[in-house]
Amino acid sequence: MDAQTPELDTLSFEDALRELETIVRQLESGEVPLEDSISLYEKGEKLRQHCQKRLDAAQARIEKIVTGPDGTPVSTQPFDTPER
Repeated sequence: MDAQTPELDTLSFEDALRELETIVRQLESGEVPLEDSISLYEKGEKLRQHCQKRLDAAQARIEKIVTGPDGTPVSTQPFDTPER
């Protein structure tokens, strides 16, 4: 990351996604020199991995609804806990 970019671990999902979107726009414009494109791509990949890590962590915390035999909700359980 460059001097203007906060450390990756301190970026929120939203901030990292905004940075990633900016990089994608720059790369799609076709106006970035090859060497800069490679650097931007590498930075974008790090941001993508960071966003994926944040999404995976959020998904692990989601609770899913457990339904009874008639389809009505009976309880909730952590997303990663298998149904009984």
